[in-house]
Amino acid sequence: MNKSTKLKTALLIVFLVLVWGVNWPLSKYALAYMPPVLFSGTRTLLGGLLLLFVAIPRWKHLQLKKTWGIYLVSALVNVILYYGLQTIGLKFLPAGLFSAIVFLQPVLVGIFSWIWLGESMNGLKIAGLILGFAGVGVICLGSGGVSGHISAAGILLALGSSLSWALGTIYVKRKGAMVDPIWLVTLQLLVGGVLMTLLGSEVESWSKVAWEPSFIWSLLFISIFVIAIGWLVFYKLIDSGEASKVASYTFLIPLVAILTGTLFFHEPFSLSLLEGLILILMSIVLVNRKPSRSMSSVMKRSA
Repeated sequence: MNKSTKLKTALLIVFLVLVWGVNWPLSKYALAYMPPVLFSGTRTLLGGLLLLFVAIPRWKHLQLKKTWGIYLVSALVNVILYYGLQTIGLKFLPAGLFSAIVFLQPVLVGIFSWIWLGESMNGLKIAGLILGFAGVGVICLGSGGVSGHISAAGILLALGSSLSWALGTIYVKRKGAMVDPIWLVTLQLLVGGVLMTLLGSEVESWSKVAWEPSFIWSLLFISIFVIAIGWLVFYKLIDSGEASKVASYTFLIPLVAILTGTLFFHEPFSLSLLEGLILILMSIVLVNRKPSRSMSSVMKRSA
């Protein structure tokens, strides 16, 4: 890999970490202007419509008759449940805390990959899993230190969002080779966006939307940069063989979310949140880290 390619990859990773980190406090800010289900549906639908312009030239790769079930399941777990639960959950928790819990997803993926995909489980992963759940426990036990900002419902919604994303990741790992990646993201956003917008129209009211300029800019930023361009960058990195590097850098996203929420949205920051976040970040690093050759050889001999 030459220097220009390395620089391009580094810039794409920095872009992804920044926009996906800023997304959390920005989404929480937008929820003050729009009900959660409508907001979740609108932002994903707009993102899907934008990606449609990229996907249409690849229409020959769609093969909808053979693969429609994959798109539907992916939309359910990766959009409807993932985005739906997180958008509702942000009403109950600070954005930084919520993102820290959701980014237990790589830990859950490590467990599910071992169970369902036959991937290896080593000492580093086991230690990481223990640290991850310990981090969530520290955050939950210390939630009383930030009275009025943290709730059990919010933590459960964050865990549900993380679980749905992890299941969606495993599902795509198993079925992804059967579909075009651009069409996969486009259709799951369109299907999920339409269904959540329709649901929001039934259970919420459009009259409660405050179409203030700041909200409109936030909605457009999230739809364009976080959802549409963000997913395109993600798949560009994967197509370039950089999936493992992207995964190793996702632990920076909660840090960006917490820093943004604290500095610009005056979200609370407690010692228990810091301690729990450190444990979660250590967990994610260990789960994604490959054991050394010497450790691998020792494990093979012991097996």
